[in-house]
Amino acid sequence: MKKKIGIVGLGLIGGSLAKAVKKYTENTVIGYDKSETVLDAATAEKSIDFAGDLLSLSEPDILIIALYPGQTIGFMKENAPRLKKGCLVIDTCGVKSCVCLALGPLCRENGLIFIGGHPMAGREFSGYSYSTPELFQGANMILTPEGAGEGAVSEASAFFYRLGFGKVVMTTPENHDRMIAFTSQLAHVVSNAYIKSPEALLHHGYSANSYRDLTRVARLNEEMWTELFLFNRDALTAEIDTVIKHLGEYRDAIAQNDETRLKALLKEGSDLKKQIDDYGGQQ
Repeated sequence: MKKKIGIVGLGLIGGSLAKAVKKYTENTVIGYDKSETVLDAATAEKSIDFAGDLLSLSEPDILIIALYPGQTIGFMKENAPRLKKGCLVIDTCGVKSCVCLALGPLCRENGLIFIGGHPMAGREFSGYSYSTPELFQGANMILTPEGAGEGAVSEASAFFYRLGFGKVVMTTPENHDRMIAFTSQLAHVVSNAYIKSPEALLHHGYSANSYRDLTRVARLNEEMWTELFLFNRDALTAEIDTVIKHLGEYRDAIAQNDETRLKALLKEGSDLKKQIDDYGGQQ
């Protein structure tokens, strides 16, 4: 059945979701964004059927909020009473505990259904102009459906599979944040710190795939990632402490010319990577 999908925030993720919904479904897309320029572009490109306003917030059957965590919470606190009763609300924030803690009870109080969401997809660049309907092809979509009924969870899963996601993963907000601290946030911290070497500007002609792989996510949106890091600071600082500890082990072995210890450390890491890959842990 054709439904109305509201998307709040037409940046890289929200814009890509709008384009994917229009390309892969027959649903109507209502776009919400503070930028009139973005709304005009999305309308002209037919990424959305029309630009929404406060009055139209009562129309969507599914409302996807593609804003930063603080903005997401603020938007729902201000607008929850305007939404259609029974509307399925899904956020796309990269942290879940703080968002779910705020929005779960708020949605229940207003007769809404809330499911936390996090599309595991992105690019080095942000903004609507970089959005694409193919962004989510084969990607994982994480859902934290605490309190949502089986019907709503099934509807959300089917919706995201239609947009091209390869796997929909169910978990708790706490487990999401702990795992994301390792798989995503730590990688961004390490990459961003690595590129600060005084040799970075001199690397041309000396680098290959290993350099490109490690520095790909050093180029980031500092506003968004600052908020994500601070909302997940306990889990992320624990991961950073672990990396610092292991780097210290490598440094000491090298500084002390300890060939046996260094070889053991390198083999340990290599074997663990092989074990993870054999287990399928890259997905």
